[in-house]
Amino acid sequence: MRIAVIAGVIALTTTLAACGSSVKTGDQTAAPGAGAAGGLVGVTMPTKSSERWIHDGDNIKAQLEKLGYQVDLQYAENDIPTQVNQIENQITKGAKLLVIASIDGTAITTQLQEAADKKIPVIAYDRLIRNSPNVDYYATFDNFKVGVEQATSLVTGLKLKKADGTDDPSVTGPFNIELFAGSPDDNNATFFFNGAMSVLKPYIEKGTLKVASGQTDFATVAILRWDPATAQRRMEDIITKTYRGGATVQGVLSPYDGLSIGILSALKSSGYGTASQPYPVVTGQDAEVASVKSIIAGEQYSTIFKDTRDLAKVTVEMADTVIKGNKPKVNNEKDYDNGKKVVPSQLLEPVIVDKANYQKILIDSGYYNAGQLK
Repeated sequence: MRIAVIAGVIALTTTLAACGSSVKTGDQTAAPGAGAAGGLVGVTMPTKSSERWIHDGDNIKAQLEKLGYQVDLQYAENDIPTQVNQIENQITKGAKLLVIASIDGTAITTQLQEAADKKIPVIAYDRLIRNSPNVDYYATFDNFKVGVEQATSLVTGLKLKKADGTDDPSVTGPFNIELFAGSPDDNNATFFFNGAMSVLKPYIEKGTLKVASGQTDFATVAILRWDPATAQRRMEDIITKTYRGGATVQGVLSPYDGLSIGILSALKSSGYGTASQPYPVVTGQDAEVASVKSIIAGEQYSTIFKDTRDLAKVTVEMADTVIKGNKPKVNNEKDYDNGKKVVPSQLLEPVIVDKANYQKILIDSGYYNAGQLK
């Protein structure tokens, strides 16, 4: 993708019409009566304005229906009351299990209690649901490692690390970087940020990296609802107030591709993206089409790929096992404390994607076809 298209992408992202119920139940390819036999599973996703959630919802729905379940798949367009109503409706409909990717992990406590009262198990999907004992399992990626990989790609792009992962002592900086974090009401955002800072902090303390704006705490750099336009405005403000008299931004820690596009748009408006003033190293997450095109074009540096097909598969296996009265497989029972309990979790591995490996990771695996990235 060329950077000239970025403003349009942001506009599309931020003005997408709300969609309450996007996918109907049933599967024409399933055996007659299979849906009724399997029962209803309620699946709630945050928004359709991020394409990754569309992939998540579609993959879960298709795989559940293949097993004979009916699926009520809902998108709340990042509106908390809408998601609350969707979950309540699924409980009323008699769902046998709920899969919830929450907008605000603390805002659905009452609904979770209603589910528990009716013995409806709950799987938190990708985002941990907080402050409730009524969360049975959690399916996600290793979110701390996502942050580690974002920061690793940032310092690799700045040549502080070599391809083999070792530091290059000949590259000393200092490099000007800026930090962005995700939505403060999303539990994952703190994992991403803490993982990234575990890598960046030693370089900052040595002076190799310098956060020129001075904005380094999570509360200051967090972007509510992961909004690209908010990230763009913040980057514009930082450039205006901090980067004068020839100083330039050389790296930006961005935790999500939508934010990265907004950040790049701000940089483009300020004269970056030329031979004399190239774009800084900008990270991302989710391998969204617009950002992969931007990486191919030499604009965004990297993204973190989380294969939603694998996460859907793990979640569906977990749901099917729980509904049948058995205990699902988990690989972490110590790290994800939601404030009321440690939630048994199944963690998957994220992957750094950049211009050198996008073909192998994204196209050869069948996640995208080549035409989608032209």
